[in-house]
Amino acid sequence: MKYDYLIVGSGFFGSICAHELNKRGKKVVVIESRTHIGGNCYTERVDDINIHKYGAHIFHTSNKEVWDYMNNFCEFNNYRHHVIANYKGSLYSLPFSMWTFNKLWGVNTPQEAMSVIKSQASDVEDPINLEDQAKKLIGYEIYEKLIKGYTEKQWMKSAKELPASIIKRLPVRFSYDNNYFNDVYQGIPIGGYTPIFEKMLEGVDVRLETDYFKDDLPEHDKVIYTGPIDRFFNYKYGKLEYKTVRFEHSKLGTDNFQGTSVINYTDIEIPYTRIIEHKHFESPKTDATWITKEYPTKYEAGINEPYYPVNDKENNDVYLKYRSDADIIGDKFLFGGRLAEYKYYDMHQVIESALNLVKEEIK
Repeated sequence: MKYDYLIVGSGFFGSICAHELNKRGKKVVVIESRTHIGGNCYTERVDDINIHKYGAHIFHTSNKEVWDYMNNFCEFNNYRHHVIANYKGSLYSLPFSMWTFNKLWGVNTPQEAMSVIKSQASDVEDPINLEDQAKKLIGYEIYEKLIKGYTEKQWMKSAKELPASIIKRLPVRFSYDNNYFNDVYQGIPIGGYTPIFEKMLEGVDVRLETDYFKDDLPEHDKVIYTGPIDRFFNYKYGKLEYKTVRFEHSKLGTDNFQGTSVINYTDIEIPYTRIIEHKHFESPKTDATWITKEYPTKYEAGINEPYYPVNDKENNDVYLKYRSDADIIGDKFLFGGRLAEYKYYDMHQVIESALNLVKEEIK
């Protein structure tokens, strides 16, 4: 059989493209190098707990079109993300809010908190890196306790080498609202993420454990590629930099290990960045619990999985060269998703990007 589209990758981008094109009568085949569909959003049900195998995935968006679209495939619970930071045994609320400022400085009002931050950031005028940007946003004390160690563990780089844009993703609030996200729509899909991909890919040919670069491929007219863009072009301009993680999953003989879904460990001495306790995403009544420790790991292309692009100037300049080549061959090859677009996408942004690509393609 000859397919209209061969889609490389079964994460949100690839699965949505497959679903929408199949719905419009196109012949589609999806190939996936892993043993399962769903990409990094894959969840596995163990002991009645849906384990997020590749780190916590909390769905959030203010885009009603994306929210309504996702509700065609699942029902969301009312989960709200409240993160705790553990610094040398002391616990602080994240994102940074009046709860954080009160515990650190004993202040009670926004004006008092802003005054402390201003006094601590008086020497930072034009932030050029993450360290400067963080100090300007929340002062040097919070930076030293709650950002520096966590960030440098996570990215395996000095905060002075990282772009200021990374810290801008984290909300800073002068209120007692400790909801991690600002978005209108938030939640966890009841039953986990995997059933979403099963529904999206219903009626689509899927081939697991198939490598686009090594294995025989079915005949096709076009390719939608969602893998690392530098790998597609055989690293001709050099290898792009990514952050990657090693996940250590453990079952514990208690029904409640840490009392919340995520605790970040912000001091540099602790080797992992955070502990996830999965049952708090959906609150099943079970006698045991599963946790995941996340350990930053050096990324090696072709050896371990790329997760987050390092969008500093050097890497972005290399990406633009690959992007230019992708545009040249664009008639037969389409590129999308976090790895192919080299963007620090959240899930809702990937979904929106995939829907836009299909709209353009169908036109």
